[in-house]
Amino acid sequence: MSRIGKKPVELPAGTTATLDGQTIEVKGPKGSRSFTATDDVTLTLEGNTVKVTPRGTSKRARQQWGMARSMIENLGVGVTTGFKKELEIQGVGYRAAVQGKILKLSLGYSHEVNFEVPEGVTVTSAKPTEITVEGIDQQLVGQVAANIREWRQPEPYKGKGIRYKGEYVFRKEGKKK
Repeated sequence: MSRIGKKPVELPAGTTATLDGQTIEVKGPKGSRSFTATDDVTLTLEGNTVKVTPRGTSKRARQQWGMARSMIENLGVGVTTGFKKELEIQGVGYRAAVQGKILKLSLGYSHEVNFEVPEGVTVTSAKPTEITVEGIDQQLVGQVAANIREWRQPEPYKGKGIRYKGEYVFRKEGKKK
């Protein structure tokens, strides 16, 4: 039994939801997003509350039940407050700058890395060592942050690289004489 799926989704104030078969669309101040649920669950819209119930007791129906409820809740959060990932750069000479839709990264390579920011996400760099990725789609924000981090992951000896804010990097001791 899904404990998450049992809870009805209360959409935040200032949002409107429309249900068309298995597709729910949520509109809010930051934009609109939609989610299409599988045929294993039933969606019902009552006022500003969405209820998800499984069709049957199969394993797939129970899996989709909690997942569909979480996806619908994320639609409401995304169109009202949005999602944000913060990255920090550590290393001598490592820095970032945003120019239009291109994030320029100096990461110790012989060349500068130009990362093109996809549509639906905004990337800002308040300081040369901080990058903020924001958007209404949680999956897209997380993927863009992971793609940026992939250019220079933090290494365990000096800790140089791009890391998520607050991420702990296990440090290793170097060679001894």
